[in-house]
Amino acid sequence: MRLRSLRWLAGLALTAGLATLASAHGPTRQKVTETITIDAPADKVWALVRDFGALQNWHPAIARSPVDKGNDEGSVRQLELKNGGKLTETLEAYDAAKMRYSYRAKDGGALPVTNYTSTLTVKAEGAGSVVEWRGAFYRGYPNNDPPPDQNDEAAVAAITGVYKAGLANLKTLAEKK
Repeated sequence: MRLRSLRWLAGLALTAGLATLASAHGPTRQKVTETITIDAPADKVWALVRDFGALQNWHPAIARSPVDKGNDEGSVRQLELKNGGKLTETLEAYDAAKMRYSYRAKDGGALPVTNYTSTLTVKAEGAGSVVEWRGAFYRGYPNNDPPPDQNDEAAVAAITGVYKAGLANLKTLAEKK
């Protein structure tokens, strides 16, 4: 009888432990990819985006984006948004031949994200080009039950908005004759 009781208690403890683990999973990595076709040669489009420190030249939300080491890997970009927000990003990889660079922001700063990585790529397509901007990140609130402005949906919406606004403005600038 005692052995049976101990088995029952052990089974109950195991079930409770598994239920606790299942409810305490935390945030999951989110991803956003936006692309745009631009009626301009890839070299022209790359010329607009290739300078890691010139985001303010083509993204409408950026007031300033100075860098400390240009396009060298490890260069740090201090973004100042037109709405007053700030964000620090580090260049992780830069490949001018492939018209691509990747960067990271540990803290989302003005964005409701953490551990954010992003890659911007320009590719020739016929006489025009395609620009892909993709990123992966976690929501800004790392624990369970995040507030609405720090949840997965807010993080995805913020990054999607950043990418769409930037790509739309880039298209306008690149297609000017």
